[in-house]
Amino acid sequence: MREHRWYDRRRVILPAFLFALILVVGATAYAAVQGVSLWRDAKRTGKRLSDELSSFEERAARTERLLAEFDRSGQALREAQERLRISLARLHVLTEALERSRQRTRWIRAFVPYV
Repeated sequence: MREHRWYDRRRVILPAFLFALILVVGATAYAAVQGVSLWRDAKRTGKRLSDELSSFEERAARTERLLAEFDRSGQALREAQERLRISLARLHVLTEALERSRQRTRWIRAFVPYV
């Protein structure tokens, strides 16, 4: 026994198929456009990331050079401090000798007024 429907299958199947086909084609096109956009964004992000990494490497190299210069100047400062310490020790010895000689020659002042 055949059932009676309120629609005709032959007239509904073709539009339903065409509608589904349009949806699939539209979804595929949308996915393709989004995929290309994502690929471009990934490419752009990779370039920015590589630029930042190269900039970081340049700054790290500069910092390393500055630290080496600081180390060299620190060594030069330590050497200068050592020379200064030696010079101050010599100055102290000479001023002590000068003071001793002044004390020893104090009696000359009685005979020579402008010494």
